[in-house]
Amino acid sequence: MEKKGCIKCGSRDADQKKVAMTGAGLSKLMDVQHNQFIVVYCKDCGYSEFYKKKSSMGMNLLDLFWD
Repeated sequence: MEKKGCIKCGSRDADQKKVAMTGAGLSKLMDVQHNQFIVVYCKDCGYSEFYKKKSSMGMNLLDLFWD
């Protein structure tokens, strides 16, 4: 059986974090961070992969008022 880990260094020590980013155009000018991702990163070498987080329209509106 093949062991899996970081594709850069082989480490199995990883963590994840939620991040939000602006898009282009009007959302960038208004600093609306409606693009939400989960970042999985290697704690040893720092290699990271972004995965798009599913979000609802209601949550996007709440984020607009609380961010």
